[in-house]
Amino acid sequence: MKHTLFAALLAVAPATTLLAQDISSNVSGQLPGLVETYKRLHAHPELSHHEEQTAALVAGELRKAGFTVTERIGRYPDGSQAYGVVGILKNGPGPTLLIRADMDGLPIIEETGVPYASLVKTKNASGQEVGVMHACGHDVHVTTLIGTARALAALKSQWHGTLMLVGQPSEETIDGAKAMMADKIYERFGTPDLAIALHDTFLHPAGTVSITSGPAMASSTSIDVIMRGVGGHGSAPQLGKDPIVMSAQFINQIQTIVSRQEDPRDPAVVTVGDIHGGTKRNIIPYEVKMEITARAFSDKARQIIIDGIRQSAQGIALAAGVPADRAPIVTVLENESTPVLYNDPALTTRVKTALAQTLGALNVIDDPALLASEDFGIFGFDDRKIPVVLFWLGAMDPLKFAAAKAEGKFLPGMHTSRFEPLPEPTLRTGVTGMTAVAVALLQK
Repeated sequence: MKHTLFAALLAVAPATTLLAQDISSNVSGQLPGLVETYKRLHAHPELSHHEEQTAALVAGELRKAGFTVTERIGRYPDGSQAYGVVGILKNGPGPTLLIRADMDGLPIIEETGVPYASLVKTKNASGQEVGVMHACGHDVHVTTLIGTARALAALKSQWHGTLMLVGQPSEETIDGAKAMMADKIYERFGTPDLAIALHDTFLHPAGTVSITSGPAMASSTSIDVIMRGVGGHGSAPQLGKDPIVMSAQFINQIQTIVSRQEDPRDPAVVTVGDIHGGTKRNIIPYEVKMEITARAFSDKARQIIIDGIRQSAQGIALAAGVPADRAPIVTVLENESTPVLYNDPALTTRVKTALAQTLGALNVIDDPALLASEDFGIFGFDDRKIPVVLFWLGAMDPLKFAAAKAEGKFLPGMHTSRFEPLPEPTLRTGVTGMTAVAVALLQK
């Protein structure tokens, strides 16, 4: 028995090594072009719901690689069409594997100083000019998907089954995956057996990947609160009910929901990310609007937060003597909310094994769960509960990362104006790792 097992391992090892060499050779040949594609995407980001040119690029590159491509997949609740892309490549009998890349950028003015920095500016709902930036690395994801598509098309002799590559819109507003599911993606193109994705990270250097088994990312719940009062002159506050003061009290109050109402063994966080009220320093406005994000790993914690926000808003207004017809308005935006991302443990083991065999075990890190959120898990919420796994792709300059770590610091992270992935090694690792995982999963 021992001799038989040892012989089997010897037979597998050379095959694995040869496959890794084939993947490495393919990726090396692609890399200069992939870096250029990345820089072009980085310079021309598009906001959620507006990914027209990015989607066209993805569709065109998948067609060149031999995929059958359909564009404009996804429908939002208001009836508008999304810019989702689906590319199908059939290669005989075997499982169907979905690989997703999200495509949208963020309303941030870039401050990295790189020569390929964003050239895009737009205006917000108030008419103010704002920048647009790939501050979450979706340009890395899109480029990695393109490179993976090419590599897998060139290595068809190494795998069997069906590839379903998805360019997903509107991850930042966490309604893109829902839009594609609402547009019956599985009824139209087939239901995958497995679904995988990657996301770059500032928590690890380029050349490494990391993974979490089980609950990997928290649910995200978007909540709008309008604190209404009675307006007036700044010199006579006693004649009004000041919603700015009430909002300040409210923001402080809701920080105790997690610390005093929620079980400390069940992580959660509440953040007010946006607040607008007033037009001039000596005017008490009639209302203040706040945009809140709540993150949790359980439905119980999520509901405690929602209830706590409602109760806090109502209680503060009541204490201030706000008339009943001016009570706060609390709205849970279900279309801008997403469930916990759960990495299927069995699939996680397979993904991790393939990554370790290709990238080296020392470059594959076990990570704890994050309170950040992702809507990729929506692709697993089919009637059959499709196993999904998302792994992390280190994106930071290794030398800068090591220097920052020596000082007990981190480099600027996602959703900041100075988030700066290092293109060449990040893309090399991303395409190599994702291709190896896909080949490992697409076996008869």
